[in-house]
Amino acid sequence: MGFRTKSLLKIALIFILAAFLAFSLLYGIKIGPYKQEPLAKSIKLGLDLQGGVYVLLEAEPKPGQELTEEKMNSAVEVIRKRVDQLGVAEPLITRQGSNRIRVELPGVKDSQKALEIIGKTASLRFVGPDGTLILTGDNVRDARAIYGQANEPMVSLKLDDEGAKKFAEATKKYLNQPIAILLDEEIISAPVVRAVITNGEAVIEGLESIDKAAELAALIRGGALPVDLVQREVRTVGPTLGADSLAKSIAAGKIGVILVILFMILYYRIPGLVADIALMIYVMLVLAIFIAIGATLTLPGIAGFILSIGMAVDANVLIFERFKEELRNGKTLRSALDAGFNRAMLTILDSNITTIIAAVVLFYFGSGSIKGFAVTLIIGILTSMFTAIVVTRMLLSNIISSRLFVNKKLFSA
Repeated sequence: MGFRTKSLLKIALIFILAAFLAFSLLYGIKIGPYKQEPLAKSIKLGLDLQGGVYVLLEAEPKPGQELTEEKMNSAVEVIRKRVDQLGVAEPLITRQGSNRIRVELPGVKDSQKALEIIGKTASLRFVGPDGTLILTGDNVRDARAIYGQANEPMVSLKLDDEGAKKFAEATKKYLNQPIAILLDEEIISAPVVRAVITNGEAVIEGLESIDKAAELAALIRGGALPVDLVQREVRTVGPTLGADSLAKSIAAGKIGVILVILFMILYYRIPGLVADIALMIYVMLVLAIFIAIGATLTLPGIAGFILSIGMAVDANVLIFERFKEELRNGKTLRSALDAGFNRAMLTILDSNITTIIAAVVLFYFGSGSIKGFAVTLIIGILTSMFTAIVVTRMLLSNIISSRLFVNKKLFSA
């Protein structure tokens, strides 16, 4: 098999793989146990695109008490547990500042019910098998995830003096019976009493992992959280506004991509066409990555995606300008291609790395939609570097080797 034939086969293989990726994204695909839903069903939309409820909560400590990181983290876990009752697919629950919690519930239609569940005071109760109330969250001093003597995950409980007395009586009464721990009327654990406990220190056994133990401990601590969560800001975002914003963003993205495609073909000819093909592969790869990591798409995320498209084209422009310079200096197509990529590489790496650093800073210090923008931008930049440096070079190299086009004017205006 000749070198020219091999080059043609490589070009065909790239087009086949790109067509397969495009088909699977647009229409979905199923191969054995693997199933991929179409793009329209796979991409999750954020609060600003599909509507829902936004709540900003502020923690207010009781007189004589202080807020701590542990208490705020416990409060986040309690809210997350409550939100799970709503069945929200992609809730966003994050700390904002030292004493605030931001809650975004995309797709929630019953905003009043959501606010009632989020805003109510945590109720932690220890109840006997006959329904008798034994303890409340106020009797719990601490709850920690620990390892037992056999290295098994457990939760260690410490009670106050009043709780210790009540628990001693209860463990004597309900020996070899379960005591249920309820948070907001939902059972989060039901350990069986194995011995009478008189010192106010107990352990919960039978947990799957140390992570499960830590989660349970956080919920128990949260139930006893001595702070009130006050709603400082509440917004209900209508789906009509989100749908309108999404439609306009998609339209703007289409217009931008079409103009870029036309410009690259008219100005750079064959290399421009190759760059456009690489750009389409880039778009499909980024969307596939979004689906794979379960990303939630927001308006800032779309902005970051469109911005990264421009940066992907920018890398090709740098390469092609160097390529044209080498051709004007009398080099062959192969030599000009190698020199163009090598000379442009440092500039491409420098510009992209500095942008990635800025995106990392945004992700670290930002919150909510700012983090979404940063993540989208980082994914876009890394993927664009791959398509510009690897895919574009591979296609151009094989086109030159195939000798389909030998006229230098087709490669340089």
